Amino acid sequence: MSLKESEKDLNRCIRCSYCKWVPELKIENLNFVSVCPSISRYNFHGYSGGGKVIAALALLKGRIDYSDEFLDMIYRCHVCGACDVSCKVNMDTIEPLQRLHELRAKCVEDGQLLPAHMLVIESLKKEDNTMLAKKADRGNWAEGLDVKDLNDEKAEVLFHAGCRYSFDEELWPAVRSTVGLLQKAGIDLGIMGKEEKVSAVRSPQKAGIDLGIMGKEETCCGGRAYEMGYQGELTKYAEHNVERWKATGVKTVITACADCYHTFKILYNKIGQKPEVEIIHITEYLGRLIKKGKLRPAKAIPMTVTYHDPCHLGRLADPWISWEGEEKKVLGQLIVHDPPREIRRGAKGVYDLPRDIIRSIPGVRFNEMYRIREYGWCCGAAGGVKQAFPDFALWTGEERIKEAEDVGAEAIITACPWCKRNFKDVLENTDHKMEVYDIVELLEKTI
Repeated sequence: MSLKESEKDLNRCIRCSYCKWVPELKIENLNFVSVCPSISRYNFHGYSGGGKVIAALALLKGRIDYSDEFLDMIYRCHVCGACDVSCKVNMDTIEPLQRLHELRAKCVEDGQLLPAHMLVIESLKKEDNTMLAKKADRGNWAEGLDVKDLNDEKAEVLFHAGCRYSFDEELWPAVRSTVGLLQKAGIDLGIMGKEEKVSAVRSPQKAGIDLGIMGKEETCCGGRAYEMGYQGELTKYAEHNVERWKATGVKTVITACADCYHTFKILYNKIGQKPEVEIIHITEYLGRLIKKGKLRPAKAIPMTVTYHDPCHLGRLADPWISWEGEEKKVLGQLIVHDPPREIRRGAKGVYDLPRDIIRSIPGVRFNEMYRIREYGWCCGAAGGVKQAFPDFALWTGEERIKEAEDVGAEAIITACPWCKRNFKDVLENTDHKMEVYDIVELLEKTI
């Protein structure tokens, strides 16, 4: 839908401010009750989910026009979905997150662009990635790994690394650890597009699975561009990736990037490009391997840890629900849907498996933070904020580090490269003493 088509929803905001807070029954600590980083940082209603909904309506009605202040409110937002989840505790007809995406799309359509975002889109168009890096270097993270070249062979399962893991060298150990764990589980690995051919591990019968990696032939998922308002880029990459997966004959796509997982599983479905393959996150797959006994955590890790729910793996990974029907009013005021419409409330994301993995590790003491699952606080890297407003990204990440410290954690564990990157940047720029691990790295320590 366009913003214009959503005008009736924009009119329904009752200014209740539910979008700013953890719902009352879910509050665990009065020092950590906000769910929206934007309103928490800038303390002006326009920065909240409801404030942006009202601003969008005013823009449509011609009551206001674009200004630097207006764009600041719109883009200093992680579009993390927390406002959407909290809003639906009180109302379920506005869909704030949908409206925010439509508002950004209108900004792009009207030429109201941020220079930092334009650089990302230029990189995407020229090099198929959001990292301002050369496409030819995309497979370098796998250098020296004993994997096969999928230009010459087929595979049933594809491992998708994603832009951040592919080009952020400091994070390569995590994605290489992923390959190492899969190899320890007896899985046959391969890569597509490496410059050098390497010897392959041929053990499909032993492994029961045939897995490949695309290397430099891998492309962006398109999700980050969509969140910045460039919806056409999502369609472009959805069509490309879905067609490529079909051509290669893969049946399952595994990714270690929460952004990619959300894009492949939710956004592609949303725009009518639902993949004909199974999309799973690495935590889901590793959880399966542990249950089957192919991976056995054994070495004790005497450490107190907490887990950060990535927005794209948690509330934003709630399955997309397509609906066609009629909206009606009963008694002139009660809004009903015919047929009934199921509401996405953020509760059906990937929450339990990462926690099960952490709890399976001997010696680890696991303390939950106060804002978790669908009410988790964003890491700060999402929605183009990391690229355009790095100070805000760091502030948001530091607030999460403070929460981890408050529950006595020595390390914060996450399952997304963007979360890990931003937390590491926070720790490098502050005096906080906290370790950051991708869940795969922690698991590898105990295998």
